[in-house]
Amino acid sequence: MPSRPARSQSLAVAAALLLLLAGCGTVKSPTEPASPAPGGTAFTFSQIQAQIFTPVCAKSGCHAAGSSPSGLVLDAGQSYGNLVGHPAAESPLDRVAPGNPEGSYIILKLRGDPSITGERMPLGGPYLTPAQIEGIAAWIRAGAPNN
Repeated sequence: MPSRPARSQSLAVAAALLLLLAGCGTVKSPTEPASPAPGGTAFTFSQIQAQIFTPVCAKSGCHAAGSSPSGLVLDAGQSYGNLVGHPAAESPLDRVAPGNPEGSYIILKLRGDPSITGERMPLGGPYLTPAQIEGIAAWIRAGAPNN
């Protein structure tokens, strides 16, 4: 049987570990982008790139350099110029129309709007959550800054 000080020390270590784990929150996989803050706060473009485009969209056969069937490359360093103020290949709308998320083809594709050509994105899912799509829409509403 452990001595009283050793047992107290073990209990203290266990309690500290529980507190640390409780403060960690949930861990998201690379294919599960983080959600923006409650209330539809806009993502920054850097967050969109790091949390959505790079892990979810810029894959071989999808929107990576050299393999994008639509010519839309979403690799870091190329995505902003390929999106903002750039016409969509299958629509008269711009991919991203700064200040106008409802007139931005990317939002229609992410929502799976009936007016789109082809499939909802990301192709075959899992799809972005409504909060994630709203975070991108809020970024567009804010003028789609390269931040």
